[in-house]
Amino acid sequence: MKRVVQLKSKVARSLLWLCILPGMICSQNNNVIMVVNGDSISSQEFLRVYNKNIELVKDDSQKELDNYLQLFTDYQLKLQEAKRLKINKDKSYLRDFENYKRQLIQSYLSETKVTEALVQEAYERMKWDVKAVHILVRLDENERDTIAAYDKVLSYRKRLANEDFDDLKNELHNGTTVFAEDLGYFSAFKMVYSFENVAFETSVDEVSMPFRTRFGYHVLKVIDKRPSRGTMTAAHIMVANEQKDSTIIPEKRINMLYSKLQNGESFESLAKQFSDDKGSAKKGGELRPFKSGELSSSVFEDTVYALEKDEDYSKPFQTRFGWHIVKRIKLESLGSFKDLEASLINRVKRDSRSKIINESLVEDLRQRYSIYENPEAKKMFSTIFNNSFFQNKWTLPKDFPVQDTLFTINERAYLFSDFGTYLMGQQRIYYNKETDFNVVYDKSYTAFFEVSILKFREENLENENPEFAAVLKEYRDGLLLFDLMEREVWNKAAQDSTGLMEYYEEHKLKYQWKPRVEVIIASSADKKELKGIDKHLLNKNSLDQLKAYLMDKGSDVIITSDLYEIDAPVLPEDLRIRKNEVSIYDHNESYHLIKVLDVLPAGPKTFEEIKGEVTSDYQNQIEEDWMDGLKERFPVWINQEALDKLKLK
Repeated sequence: MKRVVQLKSKVARSLLWLCILPGMICSQNNNVIMVVNGDSISSQEFLRVYNKNIELVKDDSQKELDNYLQLFTDYQLKLQEAKRLKINKDKSYLRDFENYKRQLIQSYLSETKVTEALVQEAYERMKWDVKAVHILVRLDENERDTIAAYDKVLSYRKRLANEDFDDLKNELHNGTTVFAEDLGYFSAFKMVYSFENVAFETSVDEVSMPFRTRFGYHVLKVIDKRPSRGTMTAAHIMVANEQKDSTIIPEKRINMLYSKLQNGESFESLAKQFSDDKGSAKKGGELRPFKSGELSSSVFEDTVYALEKDEDYSKPFQTRFGWHIVKRIKLESLGSFKDLEASLINRVKRDSRSKIINESLVEDLRQRYSIYENPEAKKMFSTIFNNSFFQNKWTLPKDFPVQDTLFTINERAYLFSDFGTYLMGQQRIYYNKETDFNVVYDKSYTAFFEVSILKFREENLENENPEFAAVLKEYRDGLLLFDLMEREVWNKAAQDSTGLMEYYEEHKLKYQWKPRVEVIIASSADKKELKGIDKHLLNKNSLDQLKAYLMDKGSDVIITSDLYEIDAPVLPEDLRIRKNEVSIYDHNESYHLIKVLDVLPAGPKTFEEIKGEVTSDYQNQIEEDWMDGLKERFPVWINQEALDKLKLK
């Protein structure tokens, strides 16, 4: 009876939508491709999402428009459920969305021509490393009386040009008012932009004229300039400092592996078989490409960059992670500008260069928007300004004209009260630093105007920029779906231990081990050494004795023992799978004496062995059942005529 009522309800809703929708579609000039629970989705929106995401769809059958429409419909149903559950009102969701929105806005708020010039300059500078020393006389950023500091730095300039830097450092550096520092080698983005400019514009062995940054006045001397070290692709074999097997001594094992390399064994094969860095071992030890300064170990970096040519490998060396042998695979110079442009744009916007971009953008917005600035504002603020400002006690007087306009942007008024509040907040910056009123006002007004016009741009960006609006909508919906799936599917599967176990029991035949073998493997490049091993020692109880014997003998034979599925890459394809079988195999460009200790037939995996996969499958089952419920809850209407038109495109 309950099922009959549900069917009647569903039919009634469908008939209602069939009555309403034709008029709606007609009135919108057939632009709507579907309506989900009363919300219309245009053909353009569907096509935009389809074109953007189609390459991410792994199943080729789902790339067909009809099949993709089903994915899109499911997506819209989930959005409706998220709204029904008011996830879009959740404080955590709103906080995460606003954080992303602020980050996204930054990529759309830029002055293109200035940004392009700064990016190109940064790229050219990244081709070089500069080695420099400098002397800094600290000076407050707002200080206008700079003659004394300038003269002091100017005197240091003469000494830096003629005296030994270490002697100057010992004499002048006090860590508070004067700093004398050896900066080593650096490239673009490593220093504040104004400092970087002087460093790159000063010749080797030359001393710059005094220049100012936000820290004070500097002079610098360029010691050397060298081409960038480039991008390195390398491979390594690592023996970790911490070993489960107490008989393995990392330094001795790495030296044994080094001997194998010198005897002609393959670096890649040894890495696959013996390296403790499992992430790179399966690729023959190969690491992702890196640049100078990107690794956490300078010892590792210096060692690999010291290798003279591709395919050279180092002697064993130690880092805090373990013992290594590193091989140089390829050294490339700086990538092309086209390849690096996107990442450089992001770095420029995060760097002190961003101030130049902001200044240019503000000027551009001044030209784009209608701006009015009150010419009497500065005069009025000068009448209420006093020294209490520098004691953080200044307040606005009672008769302060709070409603007077300071400036307008596209007819939006920013009032005296807005700037007055901003000025009150600036007091802490000037605390006990008495400064001329004109300096305080001009600097504060400029900053307030910049903040205001950029904020105005941010608040109107979704209306002004269709691309930004589309990207923001995608994230807004994606975040909703993530929170929804976490609540309705993922957490339920993880927390429902009873249901999870029941699912495992019902589907146990799906989770099967292949046949497995427990083996002991003795590996060497010299087949004769393997033939000399006492096969009676190839058992669990005698492994320590065998390893000690080989170590005392100075043998390069390496012993491993584990349980493997029969097609594991560590095992040879022609392995004879019989209990107590002992044979020598040629595999991975080396010889391996293998004893089969035990053979385990194919069979079900225990719940603990396969818990992660079972949880994932259980989540999929929960989601399927849940989606059936959403299809019952929310009516969906597809405009077949609009869909057919899209197919023609």
